[in-house]
Amino acid sequence: MNLLSLALAAILINNVVLTKYLGLCPFFGVSKSSKSAVGMGLAVTFVIFGASLITYFLYYVILVPNKMEYMRLITFILVIASFVQFVEMFIKKFSASLYKALGIYLPLITTNCVVLYVAQDNITQKYDLLTTCVNSLAVPIGYMLVLVLFSCMRERLDSSATPKSWKGNPIALVAAALMALAFSGLAGIV
Repeated sequence: MNLLSLALAAILINNVVLTKYLGLCPFFGVSKSSKSAVGMGLAVTFVIFGASLITYFLYYVILVPNKMEYMRLITFILVIASFVQFVEMFIKKFSASLYKALGIYLPLITTNCVVLYVAQDNITQKYDLLTTCVNSLAVPIGYMLVLVLFSCMRERLDSSATPKSWKGNPIALVAAALMALAFSGLAGIV
């Protein structure tokens, strides 16, 4: 598969939020402001890319040669949890306001299924190192794109005259559905 096609597909067409419904908790929780959405998107990008590279090497250098492929899931979870702790400490030290804005959603990156999905998918699809790098950057970029676009939509929706019964999550779910529909129209590109 062409690397550009893989990247475009991961960012736009097969977006993990809009087609696989992964990572919805932070998608709805952090998307109330653009700043939080960008911060979460960058944190998720760093965690996915770093964790995917480490898990790739652990799998092919340690697990496969020792015939311990069955340890893949637990190994990947430990790497992801460690990375999230590192990111959380980094953000807390260098951007206290972002750390406070992200709140509980920052440590929840550990349980964000997008991170584990990408690490597992790279191995399942038998990607080489370069393809793993491209996929591990494209998926979180697509995640961040959708998160930022959705946060802009929610900021507008919060200031609009929405009926009381539709305020909050109901209108957010409708907006997310319309967004998924719009992105699905890009399926013929790649």
